[in-house]
Amino acid sequence: MAEISANTIVEVLQKQLDAIKTSVDSREVGTVIQVGDGIARIDGLKGAMSGELLEFVAAGGKKVFGLAQNLEEDEVGAVLLGDVTAIKENDQVRTTGRIVEVPSGRAFLGRVVNPLGEPIDGKGPIEAEGMRPVEFRAPGVIERQGVNEPVQTGVLAIDSMIPIGRGQRELIIGDRQTGKTAIAVDTIINSKGKNLICIYVAIGQKASTVATVVETLERYGAMEYTIVVSASASDSAPLQYIAPMAGVAMGEFFMYNGEDGKPASKENPGRHVLCIYDDLSKQAVAYRQMSLTLRRPPGREAYPGDVFYLHSRLLERAVKLSEKNGSGSLTALPVIETQAGDVSAYIPTNVISITDGQIFLQSDLFFQGQRPAVNVGISVSRVGSSAQIKAMKQVAGSLRLDLAAYRELQAFAQFGSDLDKATTDQLARGARMTELLKQGRYVPMPVEEQVMAVFAGNNGFLDSIPVSDVVRFREELLQYLRATRPEIGTAILMEQKISDETSDKLKEAIAAFANQFSTSEKA
Repeated sequence: MAEISANTIVEVLQKQLDAIKTSVDSREVGTVIQVGDGIARIDGLKGAMSGELLEFVAAGGKKVFGLAQNLEEDEVGAVLLGDVTAIKENDQVRTTGRIVEVPSGRAFLGRVVNPLGEPIDGKGPIEAEGMRPVEFRAPGVIERQGVNEPVQTGVLAIDSMIPIGRGQRELIIGDRQTGKTAIAVDTIINSKGKNLICIYVAIGQKASTVATVVETLERYGAMEYTIVVSASASDSAPLQYIAPMAGVAMGEFFMYNGEDGKPASKENPGRHVLCIYDDLSKQAVAYRQMSLTLRRPPGREAYPGDVFYLHSRLLERAVKLSEKNGSGSLTALPVIETQAGDVSAYIPTNVISITDGQIFLQSDLFFQGQRPAVNVGISVSRVGSSAQIKAMKQVAGSLRLDLAAYRELQAFAQFGSDLDKATTDQLARGARMTELLKQGRYVPMPVEEQVMAVFAGNNGFLDSIPVSDVVRFREELLQYLRATRPEIGTAILMEQKISDETSDKLKEAIAAFANQFSTSEKA
């Protein structure tokens, strides 16, 4: 009998060991001891981690996921993210060892999904390219670079005086029905062809309102580069709570990966993303509801003590990445609703202190017909002219201060009729510049046309026009320049500034049009 070598025995044993699957799926199993209001109290999960994804197994085998929130001595408090009616007392709960993740990828563009990444637009399933954690560490200072590229909103009042840069966090704040969502939607529509992916997160809104926004975006061809994440008013508080984090996670997929879907680097640049959270005051209310049902102690205005941390860790994820990390960016436009213009309330002051500026919309201006109803006095962008092309800096440098001075002067002038010529001229110019900034919904203006419009105002071409005709003058002037002198707009775009030659051509073209306009007025 031939002897079997030791090596042969080792090889045979190794093959047998390889054939046996020795991996062990280690999970803790607990039991639901109480359930109600979308909150489950669980016994037996001693090793559960805060923020861990839990798997609930209902009696019929249906699985519902939840989020571990309260880790107490003898029980775990969790919020349910799925069908809350399916879970009953004594149902099994298992730990997963994972945190909540959402799917993302190019297939999500043009779709409406819920905060778990499931499609709700009736257009069939979506094939994800990757999963992103809902909670993710914001990049550190070394991984970032300064904000230096503009996000053109197409709204003249904002792009000229309160510019937004790629990687910035700019708050849109105001009472209800003052045009906050309109500014956000205008920005998405204006992003067409500008290499900007848009994520619109609707929190606690009526489903009909979200449907109207989606229909508007489809009408203007903006859905092809937009993802809509919707947690409507009828959805549970936990879904409204995670909606903004799910939206930013979907956006981060594009920022951290290049066009080819591989990790971004200097050679494979990341994409640019715009995230709109409409609105965070409803997310704070959902988090308050969730926290109170979890029996966490209430703080100021009954909000939980960590509501500031909730918004800061969300908004800190807005970034302009360094060249080494692919130069991608994520711009955040959070929306906050105020009550009777009270910006000193708890949530508004929190978010103002986290963001890099705010666009304040005022009801009084809105009802006076100033649309968009931007209050120039207290609106600010802390990134400033770094987020503007040089041409816009040239024409709009002093516009904000001039308009603020005009508002003060206007209030003062109401008390007396004896005004010197300089004051009268300043009031006349201010009234026309204020009128120049009026703009309808869903008609964003290209940046070169904005520059030409402000240039006309600065150089006194509006001074002889009646205030009521200023908007018509602007529209017809831009139409005239597009039709007869397109090379002026092209030069501004190409050079990114107004050269002496372009300035002379522009003055000559505006003067020629102004003569025609005044003639038609007299006729």
